[in-house]
Amino acid sequence: MIRKKIAAAVGAAVLAGLGIGATATPANAAWTDCSSGSLCAYLGDSGAGDPGEVSGNNSNLLQYNKFDNAESVYNNGNNCNVRVWNGINHSGSYFTLERGYVISNLDTYRSGIFADDLASNRWCV
Repeated sequence: MIRKKIAAAVGAAVLAGLGIGATATPANAAWTDCSSGSLCAYLGDSGAGDPGEVSGNNSNLLQYNKFDNAESVYNNGNNCNVRVWNGINHSGSYFTLERGYVISNLDTYRSGIFADDLASNRWCV
């Protein structure tokens, strides 16, 4: 089991270095500070630092420093996926993050269009 996890981590690092495979992945222990039921944004890659947390739908997350300057994000929702936009009032480009999944590096995810710019969200989409 440990070998599989190490192999998966090494493979992901190689793909990331090549600019391939910038996708959402299941959360691991590094993300445990995010409260159950929350969407959490971090100022560091891979959930580094204390999370900024929100629950419920939000039309302007840019008022919160950790969402305005997010480098990584985790959906620790109770039972839903969450859709996140890079524009306030649910506008602009969006991604849907499955419950229990993370984006470890927003700078490389979808060419960085969400880096430092998680502006609004809606649950259960």
